[in-house]
Amino acid sequence: MLSDAVRTELADELARAELDRVAVDKLVDRHPDIDVVDAYEIQLLNIRRRIADGATVIGHKVGLSSKAMQQMMGVDEPDYGHLLGDMEVFEEVPVDTSRYLLPRVEVEVGFVLGADLPGADCTEADVLAATVAYAPAIELIDSRIKDWNIGLCDTISDNASSAGWVLGRERVAPADIDIKGIDAVLTRNGEVVAEGRSDAVLGDPVIAVAWLARKVASFGVRLKAGDIVLPGSCTRAIDARPGDNFHAEFAGLGSVRLQFT
Repeated sequence: MLSDAVRTELADELARAELDRVAVDKLVDRHPDIDVVDAYEIQLLNIRRRIADGATVIGHKVGLSSKAMQQMMGVDEPDYGHLLGDMEVFEEVPVDTSRYLLPRVEVEVGFVLGADLPGADCTEADVLAATVAYAPAIELIDSRIKDWNIGLCDTISDNASSAGWVLGRERVAPADIDIKGIDAVLTRNGEVVAEGRSDAVLGDPVIAVAWLARKVASFGVRLKAGDIVLPGSCTRAIDARPGDNFHAEFAGLGSVRLQFT
């Protein structure tokens, strides 16, 4: 467990790294006593700072939602980060790659909530009842830790490595599609670079969203009507380079694209 002073120091480091685009050394190597609670509190320090500066919370993202990633990190549950309004990117506006350190993209089925979710007792049935639509999504991830050399507490402290998000235009009601059986294909500059299916996320992305609602409740946060939730990637993350044009196609759900300059 870290002191409040050290938590603040590390939050400041990460904030400067994001602003200056100069990565910092791995936190867990320098502070081996850091734990998950420390990491979430470091994340929240920077989120509260950005909110004070005018940012708004649009929703949340779930990370480490595949069993393979959990095994690699040596954990038995996902993690989460915040989606802020100033992180949104757009299909029609190319993204300036120089704003990031080592950007990557992930393909996700986004949830659009039409009602508030319960907190600590949230169930999968609650998630389905509250979800007004699924949407094709790409999450832009980045690490303010050098060379993506991260441990669990590094990525949690760093807002779960989140940096941006975009939703495609299509919306599909939960009753109209099997959330566990959505095939996804990601192309980069016309070449297929990743393929996956929505059940790569804990066997069912709804499970990830219910977990998220319960988890954030322990930090005094609720998922509310209008929020966007990214439950985790259907595919591996792909590096984004200047000039890259990504297109993600979801069977029965539509598509989303993202271009980098």
